[in-house]
Amino acid sequence: MPLQPAPYFLTFGVMLAKLTSKNQITLPKRALDSLGAGPAPTYFEVDVTDGRLILTPARVGSADAVRRKLAVLGITEGDVADAVGWARRAR
Repeated sequence: MPLQPAPYFLTFGVMLAKLTSKNQITLPKRALDSLGAGPAPTYFEVDVTDGRLILTPARVGSADAVRRKLAVLGITEGDVADAVGWARRAR
């Protein structure tokens, strides 16, 4: 019978993250290093599932990338200005 890979928690051991009084989480360096080569991500998408927080590395686009995407979608600066004006109207 071939050997099965060890579960994650046996391979890396339990890692704890600290929640500060300001609701900031300090992640273990070892956890970030295990994400792969390159610098550690700055932003994470947060999902709550079955009482667990799931953090997924996220890339936040630049303003230029947003402008390119708007152009592809055919959304003009006037459209954006109109939408912002609509959103800021007193209700």
